[in-house]
Amino acid sequence: MFSHIMVGTDDLEASRKFYDAVLGTLGIPAAITDEHGRLFYLSPSGVFAVTKPINGEPASSGNGGTIGFAVADPATADAWHAAGIANGGTTCEDPPGVRESGMGKLYLAYLRDPSGNKICALHRMG
Repeated sequence: MFSHIMVGTDDLEASRKFYDAVLGTLGIPAAITDEHGRLFYLSPSGVFAVTKPINGEPASSGNGGTIGFAVADPATADAWHAAGIANGGTTCEDPPGVRESGMGKLYLAYLRDPSGNKICALHRMG
């Protein structure tokens, strides 16, 4: 459904450190950088990108917005969460764990990146 997702930052190097670590736990290679300094993380299913806002205004995180990354199992979600905390992220929501929902059992881990964007590792449990 999505070709790419892009979030804003005021500190590209802090974002690179954070996302290289958390996305690395998912097997996604380190960012490539374009001529504008934007960070691109390429996967077979889409692109995740980080940029300074093109309009020159400060970056801001969306209130109520979350970007979810699919993970293979709870251990990967835990590694993803730990990598984020160790590289400038902050935990948010409940601690990583199983949640019951109308979509079944989910294993979720939430973080805020160094710019305040809320991201999640999600594993759909069988």
